[in-house]
This record gives sequence, C-alpha cells and structure tokens, in this order.
Amino acid sequence: MKLIKRFRSLFASRTHILPIYTQQVAYIKQASSALVKMTATSGHDEWKRLEKEVKLCETQGDAMLTEFYEQLYERIFTPLDRIDLQAIAMYMDEFLDNINDSAKSILLYLPERIDPQLAELAQYIESEADALKDLVVCLENVKANFSSLTLVCDRITELEHAADDAYEEYIGHVFHNEKNPIELMKYKNIAEMFEDTTDAAKRVSDYVRKMLLRYAE
Repeated sequence: MKLIKRFRSLFASRTHILPIYTQQVAYIKQASSALVKMTATSGHDEWKRLEKEVKLCETQGDAMLTEFYEQLYERIFTPLDRIDLQAIAMYMDEFLDNINDSAKSILLYLPERIDPQLAELAQYIESEADALKDLVVCLENVKANFSSLTLVCDRITELEHAADDAYEEYIGHVFHNEKNPIELMKYKNIAEMFEDTTDAAKRVSDYVRKMLLRYAE
C-alpha cells in the first residue's frame, strides 16, 4: 500500500502517467528475468521460489492497474487520449499476466527437463520486456519521439516473429524426438504458453503503432 500511496502523490503533482507505466515495466522486467532463471534450472524448489517471485510481480501489477484506473478518471490531464492510456496499461498488464501463466505452467507440468529451446523462448520474453522499457520512456512525448517509438515497435515485432520461428522449430523437434507421450504434451503445452506470452508483448506495440497513425495525421 505504501507504493500505491507514493504513486498517488506523484499523480497529484504531475500531469503524465509515465511513473505508473515505468513501474509496470519494472514488474514485467523482474518477472521475465525470474522466468529466464526458471528455465536455467531443473530444481523444483528453485522453480517454486522463482514462481512466487513472478506471482508477486503480477499481484503488484494488478494493484498498480487498479490505482491507474482510479487516477485516470479523477484528475489526470495528458496530451494522450484516455482511451489510449487505458489500453496501453491494460495490454502491459496482460503481458505480465502471461508471464505469470508461463511460470505457473512449469510448476503445473513439472517436466523432466527444460530444453534449451524453452530457455530461448523465455529469453525472447525478457528481450521484449527490455524493449517495452524503451517504449515507455518514449511515451513522455509521443510526437517528438515518433521515430523512436516506431523503431521500438519494429523491434518488438521482430522479437515476436523470431519467437514464433523458435516455437515452431521446437514443436517439430520435440514431436520427432520425444518418445514419452506424457512428457511430449508437457513440453508442447509449456512452449505454447511461452509463445502466447511473446504474442502478448506484441499486442502492446501493435496498439502503440495504431495510436501513432492518428498522431501522424
């Protein structure tokens, strides 16, 4: 609650929502880093510890989103449309939710191993989180940072496409090489959850890209 009160004071003194976006991205980055660490170990105790860290980030992100909605409709006046502000916050929260679901999928299925391809997908998720950090900074002044925002959106799209390729390659690999049907389904479902998470990050950039079209008019 102290964190929320601190952000409330920031909102009272400023007319921009950058602080709350910045904190959202901080939670996303922390959660994505914990997910990468989960794919770097096979220890169940470590999985549980890291999954709790991801869950805490997701819970704190939900609290931030609730505070955001309260402030958005009470006192915030910004150069951006309120619908745009809300949509960006919502899509970033969805990305964080998906990271949480990805971490939970490892504990749910308890695979015998974490293949390098799954670790690669987790790294794409973390790279998208890094790109979102750059995107949020540019939102301080959309018109002045128009070109930079476009480049960041392009970067996120490239990462998502690379993740799609890695996912498809992994699915082919695991169906060809995994002889245990139960383990096969575990790897398939975990990989699908990871790939869905990379898609969630792209939904943030896709919305920003559409928003930029209006500012270009």
